[in-house]
Amino acid sequence: MELTIVIAIVAAAAGVGAGFVVRAQTAKRREGNAEAQAEKILAEAKQKQQDLLLEAKEKSLKMIEEAKAEEKQRHEETKRAQERVEQRESTFDKKLLDLEEKHEKLETEKERLRGIKTRLEELTAESVKKLEEVAGLSKEDALNRLLAQIEQDEAEALETRVRKLQQSVDEDLDRKAKKMLSLVIERYASSHAVETTTSTVQLPSDEMKGRIIGKEGRNIRTLEHITGTEIIVDDTPEAVTVSSFSPIRRQVARRAIEMLMKDGRIQPARIEEAVQTAKKELAIEMKKAGEEALTELGIPVSSIDPKLVQILGRLKFRTSYGQNQLQHAMEVATIARMLAEELGADVHVCTKGGLFHDIGKAVDHDMQGSHPEIGYNILKKFGFPEEIAYQSIGHHVDRPKTLESIIVKAADAISGARPGARKNTFEQYIQRLEELEKTAAAFPEVEKAYAIQAGREIRVFVNPTQIDDLGAYQLAKNIAKKIESELQYPGEVKVTLIRETRIIEYAR
Repeated sequence: MELTIVIAIVAAAAGVGAGFVVRAQTAKRREGNAEAQAEKILAEAKQKQQDLLLEAKEKSLKMIEEAKAEEKQRHEETKRAQERVEQRESTFDKKLLDLEEKHEKLETEKERLRGIKTRLEELTAESVKKLEEVAGLSKEDALNRLLAQIEQDEAEALETRVRKLQQSVDEDLDRKAKKMLSLVIERYASSHAVETTTSTVQLPSDEMKGRIIGKEGRNIRTLEHITGTEIIVDDTPEAVTVSSFSPIRRQVARRAIEMLMKDGRIQPARIEEAVQTAKKELAIEMKKAGEEALTELGIPVSSIDPKLVQILGRLKFRTSYGQNQLQHAMEVATIARMLAEELGADVHVCTKGGLFHDIGKAVDHDMQGSHPEIGYNILKKFGFPEEIAYQSIGHHVDRPKTLESIIVKAADAISGARPGARKNTFEQYIQRLEELEKTAAAFPEVEKAYAIQAGREIRVFVNPTQIDDLGAYQLAKNIAKKIESELQYPGEVKVTLIRETRIIEYAR
């Protein structure tokens, strides 16, 4: 048993030793293989390094050769350019020498001509002197005697001739002027219509009249209050009449009534909304009218400030002696342009100056001063040059300072003097109504004032916070006294003063 154990131990020891030997040999063999592989990789790396160095060297040599070739080419081009410059300098020097030579020849010829001229003058002086010695008179004396003798012998004939020439020139100029004006007027034979002070609004039925009047007349009072017009509801079938001397007020009232009829709701709140909408639509129409006027005259709309276009469009609803001012302005511009073409004046200045010559009338109700001064200031404010802005003043002075101003003034007279174009009594009537409104509005408590009933009544709206009922009675008397003392009018003027307190609150 013990022997068996010993043998087993010896065998185990021998196995362990053999295993160590085998493992050591295997490790040694692997180590040898790794060294061989490392040497192989190192050798391959060295070979690649040599190949890369050779390749880089070849590329460097190639780039050097290309750079040398390019440098050689640039050198040759520079040399050729230098040769061309030297050749041009040589040609220039040659031409310069030729010019200097020609200049010297010209100077020589000039000196020779001066000598000839001096000799001619000397010979002429000698000839005149000899003639004076022979005649016994100097040159001036002989000329004066000749002229005096001619004047004495032919004085009457000369005077008659001058008169005939002057008369002929005057007749010729008058004939040409009449012909030119007649041709211009014939070329621009536009229609005209006298503006009225009323507008008629057609109704779908007579039942609508009662709705416009409203309960106890509140609708019609509100409409008249807001628009400053008089709404006349009479026996005319299916129609009401809007009366006011201001075309803009009439347009606002007419449009508001038409909106209310389409909507069907007629009450004070809705009337206020309709009037505001009508005012906005009218502002758009004014701008459109101004743009159409510019387009028709060939003036680019983009060259005029939009605010000035809006002011120009206001002339569509402004009259002067019954003549529509926008139509009048377009007539003046067209006639002035035609006259400028005939006379050789500045067509651009005459066209623009003619169109804007009465621009002050578009805002003269809202600003102080005469419309020529207002128009001049407006045009200068919007950057117009002096020669165009002056047309606003020039067409109202006796002696305009430029030809274009004379042309615009003549065109203005032609447009206004056409038969049926203007109506003096209408303008006087409008002026009387405006003066009536201004007289009432001069009191600080007055908020608005509207002349109605052809100037037989003035409706005054006061601020309820600035005056009480007792003060309202006194104010009405004061307005009546001021109208009596300052204005002239036929019959009597009724002063209706309205003090209204409106309180609005919302339930939420």
